[in-house]
Parts: sequence; structure tokens; C-alpha cells
Amino acid sequence: MGAQRAPLEGRTVLVTRPQDQAQGLRTALQALGATVHAVPVIRIRALEDPGALRRAASQLGTYHWLVFTSRNGVFALAEQLPSPEPLPEGVRVACIGPATAEAVRQLGWPVHLQPSQYVAESLVEAFQEVGMGGRRVLLVRAQEARGALPEGLRRLGAQVEVVCAYRTEPAYNEAGRLQEVLRQGVDVTTFCSPSAVRAAVQLCGGATLLLEAVPAVCIGPVTASAALRAGLRVAAVAHPHTQEGLVEAVVRFVRGQGGQP
Repeated sequence: MGAQRAPLEGRTVLVTRPQDQAQGLRTALQALGATVHAVPVIRIRALEDPGALRRAASQLGTYHWLVFTSRNGVFALAEQLPSPEPLPEGVRVACIGPATAEAVRQLGWPVHLQPSQYVAESLVEAFQEVGMGGRRVLLVRAQEARGALPEGLRRLGAQVEVVCAYRTEPAYNEAGRLQEVLRQGVDVTTFCSPSAVRAAVQLCGGATLLLEAVPAVCIGPVTASAALRAGLRVAAVAHPHTQEGLVEAVVRFVRGQGGQP
């Protein structure tokens, strides 16, 4: 009896995460036998004017809650702090997702609230149990983020200050490489954010049919909704909405096809 095949042997997977975030996903997929093409379709950029973020960083003690939706937001705020410093007394921290929470803990800060589902709506539900009437909240997020979180917190009675910490943009110089990888043949494309979906479509230009023909596996429902709106074929959604869940979703999809390339 021959050796058992790796679950992704013979499969080619496209990873679209930014370059500094792609290695873990790439390694995990390769360990399961996949051939991986990592094409960073977006770039994380600092804001041209970080004045609002700098002011918020200097006044952390005036807030009841700090809310982070990504580790990029944590890193951006940390850069505005004069030095690593303890969380001001009375301030609590909420995060969406374990990667964001880990970035907070790297600052030496505790994480007081994290929803079981890693989407904005679940965090709003978690805050509902806390009681937010009159609470001052600093929400640190991407420039392109959805309005679900601040709107939900305001409905709970919170005073929300939204500060954009960074922006994303398509990695225009990767357009040719993305199209070439798709032409060579990809079995699964992975997406970890709506901005990555939008960027991939933009980078394909007139060759969007190449992207639409490939099954997409998405890290969560918000990303999946963006993919569907873009006309992509969503084959699976990660549960939980983490890198590990994304890898499991890719395997689950391949097994559903019989596991054969």
C-alpha cells in the first residue's frame, strides 16, 4: 500500500496577502502539498498626515475603550507612542481576531474583549453585554473600513472617535505577474480582506475572466460578500475566520472535489 498523499498535493493555490503577511499562509499550504504562488495584490501604506492618530495616541487615558480591527492598526498606533508604555489605568482594549489580539499583547497590553466570531457585527454584540452608554471609544482602523462597527457602537450609546491609522492600495506593479499566474493555471485563490478582492479585480483589468474562473476561498463572510459582488466564485469560507481556518477551508474544498487535481 502506497504512502498517503498530502491533502493539497497536485493543487496550485494563489495567496493574495501583503508581502509581509503572506509567509505563514504560504508555508502552511506548502506543508500540505500545495504549489503556492504568492502575489501581494495590496500594499499597506501609512497616512500622509497622521496628525489625528498622533493626537489620539497622546490622549489614550481619556478613552474608556480602545478598539482595534487589525494588527496593522495596532502597529500604526504603536508608532505614534513616545515609547512602549503601559495601558493607561481605566482603559480597556477590544479586538477583532486573534492576530490583532496578539499584536496588542506584544505591546504589553491586556485584551479585555474579543468576540467569538471575528467580524464587526459580533464585536458590537459583545459590547452590548458590557453596557456602552456614555463610554468614550477610540476606534483605530483602515481608511477603507466599513461603517458597521462605529454605527453599531453609537447605537449602543457610545461616543465613538474613528481614527484612520493606515490605508491600502492595489499593488499595481504586480498586475502582470497576477495575470500570468492565472493564465498558467490556479486551482484555488485565497482572499483575506475585501480590499484584496477589489485590488485583484482591478489588477486583472480586461482579464477579469481569468480571476472569475478560479474558485475563491475567503477568510470570512465580509470578504466573501465582496468576492460575490465582484463576480467571483466563492467556494468556501473559513471557520474560524483565521489563517488556520482558511487553510482548513482550502483542504475542505479540495476534498469536496474528490481530492484529485
